Amino acid sequence: MKWIPFAMAFAATSPLMAEKMNDEEQAEATEFVLQFAEEEKEPEWRPVNDGVMGGLSKGDCKTENGVLVFEGTLSLKNNGGFSSVRTLGASYDFADSEGLAMRVKGDGRIYQLRVATDARHRGSLVSYQKKFETKANEWIEVKVPFEELKPGWRGRMLSGHVFDPSKVSQLGVLIGDKKSGDFRLEVDWVKTY
Repeated sequence: MKWIPFAMAFAATSPLMAEKMNDEEQAEATEFVLQFAEEEKEPEWRPVNDGVMGGLSKGDCKTENGVLVFEGTLSLKNNGGFSSVRTLGASYDFADSEGLAMRVKGDGRIYQLRVATDARHRGSLVSYQKKFETKANEWIEVKVPFEELKPGWRGRMLSGHVFDPSKVSQLGVLIGDKKSGDFRLEVDWVKTY
């Protein structure tokens, strides 16, 4: 698997649909966290698929014309069913923000925006997550409030792990909607608000 440098930020979990932003709210979300500009110094991203537990899903990401493209094929065989990409070596302080806003074009499937901090469960990072729906072949804007992020670990939801926006160490996106087949998600930008 190759590591690819990109520029963008992710968070994620529980409610099914992230709120759509109206034009006025979009105008307020002005601080870019990451954008996919080739000339900018960007964090590295790497794929993590269900092969880590014997699954057969394939997924990876790349940039095309300043847009992050996360695509592949989800397989439910061998107890699999997820594909993800995440940053390496990122460090963000979002303490002065309420959440993340992003502009995405999907395929009508449900994805998760994920954020990790220094919180750990059984020695591994806790993933704070929120699901969001996409519209097939249509650009939409979504908001992910930090207060709606839910902690999880290896597919299990946790309690007692409070999200600290000042200690973000990893950003990512995951698909695990229990549907086999091809997937594609494009991300134009992610901003704090």
